[in-house]
Amino acid sequence: MPTKIVLLGSTGSIGTQTLQVVEALQDRFHVVGLAAGRNLGLLAQQASHFRPRLLGADVDGDTLAAHLDLRALAAERASLEEMATMPEADLVVVATTGKAGLAPSLAALRAGKVLCLANKEVLVMAGSLVQALASQHGAAVRPIDSEHSALWQCLVGETGPSSVGPADNLVGLGEAHAAIGRLVLTASGGAFRDLSHEQLHTATAADALRHPTWSMGQRVTIDSATLINKGLEVIEAHWLFGVPFNAIDVVIHRESVVHSLVEFVDGSVKAQLGVPDMRLPIQYALTYPRRVPGGLPRLDLSRLSRLTFSQVDHDRFPALRLAIEAGQRGGTYPAVLAAGDETAVELYLANRIGFPDIARLIDRTLQAHHATARPDLETILAADVWARRHCLEAAGV
Repeated sequence: MPTKIVLLGSTGSIGTQTLQVVEALQDRFHVVGLAAGRNLGLLAQQASHFRPRLLGADVDGDTLAAHLDLRALAAERASLEEMATMPEADLVVVATTGKAGLAPSLAALRAGKVLCLANKEVLVMAGSLVQALASQHGAAVRPIDSEHSALWQCLVGETGPSSVGPADNLVGLGEAHAAIGRLVLTASGGAFRDLSHEQLHTATAADALRHPTWSMGQRVTIDSATLINKGLEVIEAHWLFGVPFNAIDVVIHRESVVHSLVEFVDGSVKAQLGVPDMRLPIQYALTYPRRVPGGLPRLDLSRLSRLTFSQVDHDRFPALRLAIEAGQRGGTYPAVLAAGDETAVELYLANRIGFPDIARLIDRTLQAHHATARPDLETILAADVWARRHCLEAAGV
């Protein structure tokens, strides 16, 4: 029987690429739920092609009805949480950005679903809640980010597949956890990796969106330029693999061929390599524990002239340091970090602030925050609202 998939965030970068993977492996998958933001034209095309039972969007019912004929599609409107808990769904892919993915992710875990996660904020904002629910309900978490997928792939071969991990990690490491010496996340350095400090002050959003190796959404591309995306990924790796922050490193790797590495306690290092194409980690998450041919591009080692690695210049990328420090402090600090970053990036994309102001606003917001050490979901969401408001006030908006 085909694996039944719910896809939240179907019209974004990860969502559209997920549907490309599903289309290439159509005998293996059946889409039963699709949810989008406000791109109703693309959602209508997707719904007509994949014929899901449930559909949703970030619009009111009248607006949705004006663009999609639910009766003709034999579909019903549903919320993200309703889709995430569909009884027939086997996999729930969360490809939204920001806090929109938090509530449906937690709902999917409560329902014991396999959660394929591309939304950074879910683990950044609420890693402890995710960990507790996954353990309590026997749910599995499969990372879609290329870096975390790479770490996962390097570790799976150490013990063999496992659907549910022990309490201190989310990806089923088993005995491999004790063998980890260090996790190493790779970073391309983003569009501004070769600019001087002076040039960064005049760098525009249009410049930042020209990523040298990856094709991603606007928010993620700007986060790549500030390198805060790596800080968020360090926090994610901490929760996914149960590894302390002092055993997670970041290195600059310009070619984006080595997606991450694991150093084991005996000094051996494993790396996962591939072309910079998000469909590869998406397909791995959907088909795990099997690997299947999907017509995706192959890495030609003979055409690689070199693979380079270098240390991160933390003076150049202060947002990375801020993110790691927020993760180490825990509590509501990571939620404030994520909300402050999202707000600052929106201001930058609207040409309301300069590039260096992104990190400055995040720093000011974190410094002003009075954290709660062990927050519940309500407290996390309240911290998110506070951080957005404070960030706007600090920017003078």
